[in-house]
Amino acid sequence: MPKDGKRARGVVVAIDGPAGAGKSTVARELARRLGYVLVDTGALYRGVALAARERGVDWQDGDALGALAGALRLGFEMAPDGTPRLTIDGRQRAAEIRTPEMSMGASHVSKHPPVRAALMGIQRGLGREGGVVLEGRDIGTVVFPDAEAKIFLTASAEVRARRRVEDLAERGIEADFETTLREVQERDAQDSQREVAPLKPAADSVTVDTTGVPIGEVVRRLEEIARSAGA
Repeated sequence: MPKDGKRARGVVVAIDGPAGAGKSTVARELARRLGYVLVDTGALYRGVALAARERGVDWQDGDALGALAGALRLGFEMAPDGTPRLTIDGRQRAAEIRTPEMSMGASHVSKHPPVRAALMGIQRGLGREGGVVLEGRDIGTVVFPDAEAKIFLTASAEVRARRRVEDLAERGIEADFETTLREVQERDAQDSQREVAPLKPAADSVTVDTTGVPIGEVVRRLEEIARSAGA
């Protein structure tokens, strides 16, 4: 945070929450309404997991993963609809990181301190001047504890699993609901119980439960929170 308490381009909006809570959808629309840049921090961890799998680096080898994360050129290209698409070493890999395997891979690699340290600078660099919506799992607690607006987005495991199945179906990937629900619950446990930056609401965040709430209403609520914080 600058010494005068104001960032050059606006405030930082931190949206955290478990997989399937609707973070990506609402964050994209919120950023559009605010005229802010959207940063999907979870994509960075998925990218490390993908690169590790391709290069034969074990997801349990924290030191090797940290070295890999530090060597990768990770960035984003903006799609016409405002969706950030991850690039790894200049190559667009957005579709490849959105598989159930890479979702679990991100959870595995993100528990290692060397990986988190390697990606921390990228995340803070993208949001330092404000005017950004960042979505992930530890934005308000670790990456930007001084974010002006902190939101914890959640929903029941069943609803999140159903959304995941529908999202995969839209991309031509068939998924069983019961299997997906089990994967969602396993990832919840892994993310919330890890020693480093566990998934949890920031003490000063606003929790928004999206279970049974239309997307438009969720975005309206988040916009209220962001604007009341100075966006």
